[in-house]
Amino acid sequence: MGYEFFMAKRYLTAKRKQAFISVITFISMLGITIGVAALIIALALITGFQRDVQDKILGATSHLMISDLSGEGLRDYTQVMGRLRALKGIESVSPIVLNMVLINGPSKTQGAMLKGLDFGLEKKQSVWLQKLEGGDIPSEAGREGVLLGKDLAFNLGAGVGDVVTILTASSRLSPLGTVPKVKKFVVTGIFATGLFEFDSSTALVSLPVAQKFFGMKDSVTYLQVMIDDIFEAARYKERLRPVLPPLVYITTWMELNKSLFSALKLEKNIIFLTIALIVVVAALNIIATLILMVMEKTRDIGILIAMGATAQSIRKIFFFQGSLIGVVGTVSGTALGLFWCALANIFRLIRVPVDIYQISYVPFRIQIPDLLLIVGISLLISLLSTLFPSHRASKTDPVVALKYE
Repeated sequence: MGYEFFMAKRYLTAKRKQAFISVITFISMLGITIGVAALIIALALITGFQRDVQDKILGATSHLMISDLSGEGLRDYTQVMGRLRALKGIESVSPIVLNMVLINGPSKTQGAMLKGLDFGLEKKQSVWLQKLEGGDIPSEAGREGVLLGKDLAFNLGAGVGDVVTILTASSRLSPLGTVPKVKKFVVTGIFATGLFEFDSSTALVSLPVAQKFFGMKDSVTYLQVMIDDIFEAARYKERLRPVLPPLVYITTWMELNKSLFSALKLEKNIIFLTIALIVVVAALNIIATLILMVMEKTRDIGILIAMGATAQSIRKIFFFQGSLIGVVGTVSGTALGLFWCALANIFRLIRVPVDIYQISYVPFRIQIPDLLLIVGISLLISLLSTLFPSHRASKTDPVVALKYE
């Protein structure tokens, strides 16, 4: 790089008569460091929260939901499932029966959603079904069983082996007229998806049991579709229409949780822009530092020009000086931000109410594109802040600079 880089480094590290400039230089580096670290921590926090909530939501629901517009349920669903499974990119298709019920437990009665599903299909793609909190999946033999969400079981006071009574609004004829359907189920297991809203309001039974209980016979409430790329759900929605009956409605996971993820995305952008102002303020300190440096080194600049240094060389000296401040601050801030994120994940420092945020603590997740964006913007702002001071230094008149020497 030549003598320009050497002189820039020497100006930064050498002791000066005016200690005030050294203090401003340190503050500039510290500002860049704090700004970059704060950006990394803030974006990692938002990204971790968004990703964790997203994983828990998708673990308990489907990527695409195909339901009947008439409200009577999907008929001939086995044929529709066969056509869907033949499409490329479709990982699985499973039938679901869903309805609101009232569950009477040993200590309390609570409303819940009774979900009938094919445990064989669901177990392959749902980790929480493979690792139950207690008990087992209901078997075909013996008394009809039910799986309760962890929080729902706690509210009902029910455990594995207890019997609960489930009432549905679907009526049946009796000598006294129409009465709600009532059936007793044995609790065979407790599941936990980590999503509080699901675990506190959902009970699971096998598909045939749910169809019989709700009187749906050969129909289902909706089909649950899993795809290979969850962020292409909108595109798959259009791809599926030609193979589906006309009176069906397709809902994507993004549409079901649109308000939540839109708010998280907006919050992430606002936080990024707000904290980026710290880096901008630090860059202003770099400008002040270099301008004061130019004023202090006017004599040195005059001597260099008198010895044959070009205006471009003078610009390079102060450009490298400002760049070193930006690079050191950015590297230090990146290291500090990554260290804090690792520490926060190990000790789970950010704990939140599970009933509000669906998770017990917020994990910090660093995305490489976010990290590169932060580093790139920090370096860009630092480099841009050197342009004016370096240009001013290159315009120094050696005659004026050395007039009284």
